[in-house]
Amino acid sequence: MVDQYSIRIHIEEVENGQYLATSDEIPGLIAQGRTIEEAMEIAHDVARRLLESYKEHGDPLPDGLRRAKPGIDLDIAVTA
Repeated sequence: MVDQYSIRIHIEEVENGQYLATSDEIPGLIAQGRTIEEAMEIAHDVARRLLESYKEHGDPLPDGLRRAKPGIDLDIAVTA
């Protein structure tokens, strides 16, 4: 069985109109995309590769990492 982790991603719009995704829970996770969806997709891939690298090199996983529970909770921004 593959380990799954829950990671909080922070997205912000940057000066060039693109979106930057980072995470306090995985140092080095930085992704940029033309849309929020693209930034999230890239961030997901970067997170997976970083975690694989930790495991391959026998490094401990970051302290703030949490195992994923069944189901997913997402915060979304809604403009009214």
